[in-house]
This record gives sequence, C-alpha cells and structure tokens, in this order.
Amino acid sequence: MLWWGLPHFAKTSWSEVFHVLGTVPAWKAALFLGLVVAGLYCYTFVMTGAMPGLTHSRALILNVCGSSVSNLLPGGGAVGLAATYSIAKSWGFSAASVTTMAVVTGVWNVLTRVALPIIAVLGLAWGATDLPTAMREAAWAAVLSGTAVVVLFVVAIGTDAGARMLGRGIDRLIRLVRRSHDDTVERGLTGMRERTAETVRTGWLQMTLGMVGFFGLYYVLFLLCTETTGIELPFGQLFAAYAIGRLLTAVGVTPGGLGVTETGTAAALVAWGADPASAMAGVVLFSIFTHLMEIPLGALGWLAWSIMPKASAEELADAEAPA
Repeated sequence: MLWWGLPHFAKTSWSEVFHVLGTVPAWKAALFLGLVVAGLYCYTFVMTGAMPGLTHSRALILNVCGSSVSNLLPGGGAVGLAATYSIAKSWGFSAASVTTMAVVTGVWNVLTRVALPIIAVLGLAWGATDLPTAMREAAWAAVLSGTAVVVLFVVAIGTDAGARMLGRGIDRLIRLVRRSHDDTVERGLTGMRERTAETVRTGWLQMTLGMVGFFGLYYVLFLLCTETTGIELPFGQLFAAYAIGRLLTAVGVTPGGLGVTETGTAAALVAWGADPASAMAGVVLFSIFTHLMEIPLGALGWLAWSIMPKASAEELADAEAPA
C-alpha cells in the first residue's frame, strides 16, 4: 500500500519524493527527533494516570517497547499488548492493574483520535473553507465510532457481563502469541470494575492533558515537516490533513496503519492544492519520525528494561494475590 498507493493517490513519484527529502538539514532532523521524544514523554502522563505506581521513566520504556513490536508486525497490537503485560509484570504490577491501564489508555486514545476530525471540520466550517466530502464522512464516522467506544466502555465498567466479554476478548488476543496464557485478564477485569471507574475518576484530567500534549507536539512536528518540504497551506487545512492521518492510524490493516495513513493524508493535502511531490515527501518525513523511529527507540527501551532490576518471586506472588 505504501509503495504503490501513496505515489498513485498523491500523483507523484518516489524519485521526486527522495529528491525533496534529500534537502532536509541534519539540525532539523535532530529537532524532529526531539519533538518525538517530548511527545512520547507527554504520553507517559496518560499511562501513569491510568496505572498508579508506574513512574514516568518506566512508562516511557513500556510505551516504546510495545510500540516497536506493534509497528513491526501486521496486527502487531496483540504482540505489543503481550509485551506490555510481560514487562509490567516483571516490575511487580498485577495483571489487573495492567489490564486497567490498557483498557483506559486505549479508550482515551480512540476518543482523542476520533475527536480530531470533528475539531477539524468545525474549524474549516468556521473559516468558510470548502469541506471535501471525504472530510465530512470522516467526521461523521468519528462521531459514530466515538459514541460506540463510549457506550462499550460504560458497559464494560458498568456490568459484570460487559466486563467478562471484554476480558475474554483480550485473553484471546494474548493467547495468539502466548498459548500458555490463561483467563487472567477476564478474571481480573471482571473483578475490578470499581477500580477502573476509580481510575477514570481520579486520572481523567491528567490523562486528557497528556493526550493534548502528545497530539499537540506531533501536530507541531507535522507542521514543521510540511514546511520543510515546501507545503504552503492554511493551518486549518493542515490540521484537517493531520486529523485524517491520526484517525487512520487506528486502521489495523498494516502495522500502525502504515501506508493507509500516509495515503489519506497526502491525498487530502493534494486536494487542497499542495504540490504532489512536496505533500508526499512531507507525510513520509512525518511518518519516518512518528512511526519508523519508534523501532530504534524501542530497541533502546528493551535494552533499558533488560538491565533494570526486576521484582522478586515473592513480590510477583504478592502482586497476583487476591486483595
């Protein structure tokens, strides 16, 4: 999808894109990497808000390790989730606390991603900018999917049956890569509905601000990438293209939505009048730092985890003991 679809829909060629990318100075590349790290650190506030006792440094390691695995494999989310469980449990966190964090941060992620196109549409409408049909449809899809996520989340923390259904689904995902896994997630999620509700009640503001910082810094990175490759469009249209891309990252056809995300974003930029080669180069440059760079960062995270102290057998047993 990335190799064929992106130049096809952006109406350009890879040779033109590589020519534009070759003009990016080293100091800007360093700045872009710094913004990525700052954005990932903002996301640690989401994770620490959802899992009390988790430090920001450990949250950063947990995030990059899971993301690196997810970005390498199609449907890698299941493998990334299994990695998250393994690492967190090695530090002495219970399956119940990890499940709470995974569910709550997942919901916050989805809600933020579906909110972005809605904000973009409102901004473009306010500025009297013509709205492409695809953008309107994306906004409606975001409203519907966001409503579905909220309903599912309320059901999961509001009823035993909903909690069992969600936990059973997560167990099946983990069992795809770890056959010895039992039904610990289902049991944990069923028994911690009150804990999930308490996490949302006490951590919603911290998690929301963390999300704002994360996506805000990545939008700044997107602006700088498009400016570097010569795209000159109003901020509203650039934000709309960015919002489309963030929504498409939730599409699990490829690792992290790779290819699908870039194609949708580049097509939007070209539709609004951006030069095709510049548009494609801008989204590829953005993807290099937000997607591909998570792989070497993840390797550093795995290295850091391997040399960090782990919980003792007694601490692990205490973590899994019934409260």
